[in-house]
Amino acid sequence: MVKRFLASRRTGFYFAVAREGEVATGDAIERLARGDGRLSIALVTRLYIGEDDDRDALRRATRAAALPASWRAHFRERLGSDG
Repeated sequence: MVKRFLASRRTGFYFAVAREGEVATGDAIERLARGDGRLSIALVTRLYIGEDDDRDALRRATRAAALPASWRAHFRERLGSDG
């Protein structure tokens, strides 16, 4: 399923729930934090599936705390010894 999801390039976007509750039409949604790596979901997807070899972006991805440890390890592998 994950391979099909990545292959579709329709990865969408993801939120973390800061406080459980209900959201209704017209309610405000506020960004509480933004990662400092400036990595878009589209870029991370391209890096992960090997469509982008941007070394700087790969380095930033290895430090992105929002990404799973397995993805960060994958990016370190892609960087090889010059990571």
